[in-house]
Amino acid sequence: MNRSLSPLILPCVDIQSGRAVRLYEGDPERETVYFESPLEAAQHWAGLGAGFLHLVDLDAATGRGENREIIARIVSDLGVPVEVGGGVRRREDAEALLALGVRRVVIGTAAVKSPELVAELIAAHGSEAVVVSLDARGLEVATHGWAQGSGVQVAELTPRLADAGLETLIFTDVTRDGTLKGLDRELMRQVRGLWLNTLIVGGGVRDTEDVRLLAEEGIEGAIVGRAIYEGTLPYPVVL
Repeated sequence: MNRSLSPLILPCVDIQSGRAVRLYEGDPERETVYFESPLEAAQHWAGLGAGFLHLVDLDAATGRGENREIIARIVSDLGVPVEVGGGVRRREDAEALLALGVRRVVIGTAAVKSPELVAELIAAHGSEAVVVSLDARGLEVATHGWAQGSGVQVAELTPRLADAGLETLIFTDVTRDGTLKGLDRELMRQVRGLWLNTLIVGGGVRDTEDVRLLAEEGIEGAIVGRAIYEGTLPYPVVL
């Protein structure tokens, strides 16, 4: 675990119907298109010095298709490490992405429904290749593209994930994702207490005050979308 005074900011490129979009509270019907081309979006952030990119295949997450060809192009053209989430439900899905050169795969719903998948992938590819994303309303995990509550609490899953060898956890507050409402400090503090390895948060980062909050709470990084696309958080971030 490497606590940093300057949290790592991972620009997010959400891919839906071949375009780079941002959703409001995860709703695929409430999208804003920022770049027609996800490759252009990725090039933009890489050109500003991004050291890591977070890609989400929204079509795969909602069962409407997949965007692996676009993801492969981003990986091959940029040379910037990327992590990819969305629709990674089976070992085959994860390994197909890793075969494209993706640095690490992000397991969401499957970590709740099939927790053995996380341990299997870590055993086969190492903890550096696997990230689990717990997307939640409060501390209840949401699944299936955030459309369903699972009845499972974050506190139930974190010990199992640690036992499986997981190093990096993403926690997303789905009630704030894409809203620019700012982070919920108390919720961030609670999640920090539940996960003592590397923690990356998403959902609601608005400005440099939120990044300072992350630093104060000892949170290693954040996935940021709308705030950097609309300029409420200047990128690259300087505290």
